[in-house]
Amino acid sequence: MNPYALSMLMSSLAMGTIITLSSSHWFLAWMGLEINTLAIIPLMTKMHHPRATESATKYFLTQATASALLLFSAAMNAWVTGEWTIMNMNSYTPTTILTIALAIKLGIAPFHLWLPDVLQGLDMMTCLILSTWQKLAPMALLILTSHQLNANLLTLMALASAIIGGWGALNQTQMRKIMAYSSIAHLGWMTLVVSFAPGLALLNLTIYLMMTSSMFMMLMTLNATNMNKLSISWLKTPTLAASMMAGLLSLGGLPPLSGFLPKWLILQEMTKHHLGVLSTVMALSALLSLFFYLRLSYTISMTSPPNISNANLAWRKKNNPSLINPILVVLSTMLMPITPMLLM
Repeated sequence: MNPYALSMLMSSLAMGTIITLSSSHWFLAWMGLEINTLAIIPLMTKMHHPRATESATKYFLTQATASALLLFSAAMNAWVTGEWTIMNMNSYTPTTILTIALAIKLGIAPFHLWLPDVLQGLDMMTCLILSTWQKLAPMALLILTSHQLNANLLTLMALASAIIGGWGALNQTQMRKIMAYSSIAHLGWMTLVVSFAPGLALLNLTIYLMMTSSMFMMLMTLNATNMNKLSISWLKTPTLAASMMAGLLSLGGLPPLSGFLPKWLILQEMTKHHLGVLSTVMALSALLSLFFYLRLSYTISMTSPPNISNANLAWRKKNNPSLINPILVVLSTMLMPITPMLLM
């Protein structure tokens, strides 16, 4: 892609997110979301492959539907209240439509079916943008309006996302689909707590962004798009493979890694609100996610042949694993010592 076009598209992505984050008017927030959508579609189709075109078409239709629902809910709320302010959503029907629109934008179950198919047709860098940066603007709107949204609907969608995100990845071998179902499961935890403690949802989002970014960067460095390629990563570079194992276990929420921190705090918050049964079901659904992360870790460490081929030695000379930001990897796996400060 032309560097000038690429810089303009990346600037548009940043501008769209900043417009949504800084707006207090529904029309400006909708405009920022539309700029985001229109800026990422050329990045999706830069491979000139039918699968990429299919992913871009699915993404555009889904996001256009969500944007139309969001604008419809804002217009309906303006009809009732007489203003377009984001913080003033008091009517039941507009808030329900807004909840569905944001769920479609983020890929929360039961509106999640587009996310694995779209990610599977894209290159790793676009998958990274779609899984991290594109979540910021809709998640900001969800956090801003969390006290006005339908709490029962949010809880049902959160429970469905946590279960489907863990269950759907059990029979997957493609890393992009596994990361898509991982995103669905993590969004379920964020959606669950956003009505009770928006700060915890923001903490979960921050740790998720760090873990997912470091994981995609390691996958790009190893060129591992499926489990077969992942199984020879230990022969290519043991240090990077060990970092990937720690990242996978952190994504699964295994203590004492960083991914356990938000789950622990969210379960504690749910228990304070006397939601013991819901907390138990969410904790059990996390075991599904942990199972396939452990399977990937086993694939990396235990299924490699005991010899190093010439092709792997050539890969080491050609590629430089130091491209991975070590600070991001450490933060995404070793944030548990800061837990006492968060509990104060």
